Amino acid sequence: MERQYLRDKAVFYAREWALKQNPKFYHFGNLGGDCTNFVSQCLLNGGAKMNYNKEGWFYINALNRSASWTAVNYLQNFLFNNKSVGPFGRVTELMQIELGDIIFLRQNPNRFNHSLIVTKIEENEIYVCAHSDDSLDRPLSSYFYLQTQCFHIEGVRD
Repeated sequence: MERQYLRDKAVFYAREWALKQNPKFYHFGNLGGDCTNFVSQCLLNGGAKMNYNKEGWFYINALNRSASWTAVNYLQNFLFNNKSVGPFGRVTELMQIELGDIIFLRQNPNRFNHSLIVTKIEENEIYVCAHSDDSLDRPLSSYFYLQTQCFHIEGVRD
């Protein structure tokens, strides 16, 4: 069953936890970064159900989680290809982004390496929250990047 993604709840969570760590989740800062873990937590708070399939999107603990929960490229692939339980959506243009949507940054030539959640749009500026360089309503324009991939969350499935 498809349901609405609760953007306000995802954004509320992002702002609440942007500058601190939710003790319910392991912090992966010393293991390659915590940005995608943080974005996954925001999606979960926005009503997304975990998908416990092998190639799904889930977190049980630090040692029992899907790659898509914590790795940028795996989350990109999951969100784009998911036809089952969990969040789903489509790639969109930066100017069509909405609150609660996800932005992936390519900061090096080889791959996308940073995940952000949109928390405010004001006067043609997009603001985001993130971990791994913890940020609360940081202007997207203040980041260095070579490319963005904007992902509109269309809904969640049970």
